[in-house]
Amino acid sequence: MRAPSGRRPEGEHEVKGLAFRDENAGSDEPDAAPPPPRTKPPRVTWQKLTFLPAVLIAVLLATWLWFEQADLDALTRNALSDGQVSKALWQHIQLTAISTFFVLIIAIPLGILLTRRMFRRAGPAAMAFANMGQATPAIGLLALLVIWLGIGRRAALIGIIAYAVLPVLANTIAGLKANDPTLLEAARGIGMSPLGVLMRVELPLAVPLILAGVRTALVLNVGTATLATFGGGGGLGVLITTGITSQRMPVLMVGSILTVALALLVDWLASLAELLLRPRGLEAGP
Repeated sequence: MRAPSGRRPEGEHEVKGLAFRDENAGSDEPDAAPPPPRTKPPRVTWQKLTFLPAVLIAVLLATWLWFEQADLDALTRNALSDGQVSKALWQHIQLTAISTFFVLIIAIPLGILLTRRMFRRAGPAAMAFANMGQATPAIGLLALLVIWLGIGRRAALIGIIAYAVLPVLANTIAGLKANDPTLLEAARGIGMSPLGVLMRVELPLAVPLILAGVRTALVLNVGTATLATFGGGGGLGVLITTGITSQRMPVLMVGSILTVALALLVDWLASLAELLLRPRGLEAGP
């Protein structure tokens, strides 16, 4: 309806003889501002970064202060002097790092291969073989390898690798099999090659499970590496066995505390990698 003056009210207009009015026209209220974008919380909080390292530093510092004030006999001082502790720790780190590297280059490609159509039938046999490596007692497996290969680091590394392959292999297979088939079909439908589907869709979706298996294998390797001393591989197991055989509790304590601290540190680093390498598209939240 027209105003008496012949002019339309503010905000009203005519289209093909029909009168229309803007929703917000004539109102004194300004347009509502769009809501600010929500920012996702950081992946790694400062508590995650500082809590465990602070605890480990406190434990190691307390251990060092105790040894500085303790009255140690000659045998104990001989076992802990001349860089024996740092040498054993460095050997242990080397054993863990080298064995984990070979576990990754063996288990992840093998897990990918066993999920392909041509090799799926070999999956049960491969998993049974990997289960044998972990079901066998670690000390017995190491003894058999020493008999076969002789005393040295090579036998210890093969034993550690055989013991840690299963979690990475099983998680790789489980992660790839858990992918949504409709996503894979959509990727093929837009023209992706099989390698492109694997690298850009399947593996990114399986990353959380694969990293969980790697984290488990790392902690297993730290623990199993203590047995390398029985095969001449060195490591912190040297301090532990020396403390047991010589009945020197300080030496046993040093080896045990450093092993536990190293296992916790490795698990903490793996948890950070698990958070940082997780694809952002898989994160829940707004």
